[in-house]
Amino acid sequence: MRGESTQKGKYVSVSDEVVEEVLKEGKSLSEVLRRAIKRLGIPVSDFSQRAGIPASTLYKILSGEREPNLRTFRKIVSTLRALESPSHERRKFIAVIGSRGILDNIERKEIRCGEETLEIREYAVTTIEEAMIAAIQAEREGASALVCAPILSPTVEKIVRLPVATIKPRGSVIRAIELAAKKITA
Repeated sequence: MRGESTQKGKYVSVSDEVVEEVLKEGKSLSEVLRRAIKRLGIPVSDFSQRAGIPASTLYKILSGEREPNLRTFRKIVSTLRALESPSHERRKFIAVIGSRGILDNIERKEIRCGEETLEIREYAVTTIEEAMIAAIQAEREGASALVCAPILSPTVEKIVRLPVATIKPRGSVIRAIELAAKKITA
């Protein structure tokens, strides 16, 4: 297995480890990335080619001579993820992030789209913070797309690289307004 680290007994991928150590722990990207590339067993030149980063740029990052911009850092993390993903194709799924009340209305566990059947996975949340964490978790678990509330979708689209669809309650909004009107006129 390529990413063999564990964190409190839980599997942590090489890419997640790089992000954790660089962004949360403030470690040097050059040191962390050098170790990650070595663990994946790929020559730096091959990594450079797969990431679409010029070899000279990657060597400068690895030597600590240069810090990458955000686009380059994303390429690095995406390449690490691609290199450590299993060779077999995982079953595609759509992640639905919402409150338990919303998720309880989902009657199916999969949906057909053309010739393909996609699994529907529910991520129950009660706060905006939990929803953001669930979006990142769903992406890490291999979600093909996300469905979430309108208050979340603009922010979620900025932190994950997945298609995001927004739940747009139509009839239920009018029913809720009618209920509120009855409560104040009763």
